[in-house]
Amino acid sequence: MNQRNPIDEIATLPGHATRVAALFREHNRALLAFLQCRLGSLADAQELAQEAYVRMLTLEHPEQIDSLRAFLFRIAANLAVDRLRMRKLREAPPMDEVMEPAPELHLAPVPERHVSAAEQWRELQAALRELPAKTSRAFVLHAIEGRDFETIAQSMKLSARMVRYHVTRALAHCRARVEEREMP
Repeated sequence: MNQRNPIDEIATLPGHATRVAALFREHNRALLAFLQCRLGSLADAQELAQEAYVRMLTLEHPEQIDSLRAFLFRIAANLAVDRLRMRKLREAPPMDEVMEPAPELHLAPVPERHVSAAEQWRELQAALRELPAKTSRAFVLHAIEGRDFETIAQSMKLSARMVRYHVTRALAHCRARVEEREMP
């Protein structure tokens, strides 16, 4: 059986998924920097960036959006606000203690770094090539194409739990590669 490389499949994605893949290639580092500045955590930034891309992939009417990049950053900013609110709730003292007013969240734009899209694309391809074919394929189907675990499981003849394992493994591998590059 001749298996296709998941990286080759990204280039043949239908319209909107292709545009989201291009957003990832061109703006992922800037998005991570944006989120990390707001959240103070690279791990949280990576998690919310992934969620933002998934939400972009599952839009019902993407053709109605003038700027997908601006919309991606707005989704990310909203997710960051939600995460910060959840942190505050978890850290809040009991209601019977006197609380001081919480400072307002500062949502001013953060200067973005310009990144070479071609370099980032090559790095993602290289990271996915280091993984077994099933792992790369499951990741591409889920993270890039936006398919749910059940659908992927049926198409790959695996259990949904196994698909989740492959996607998690690929994500951890890609994150490790990004962290290696960002280490001084």
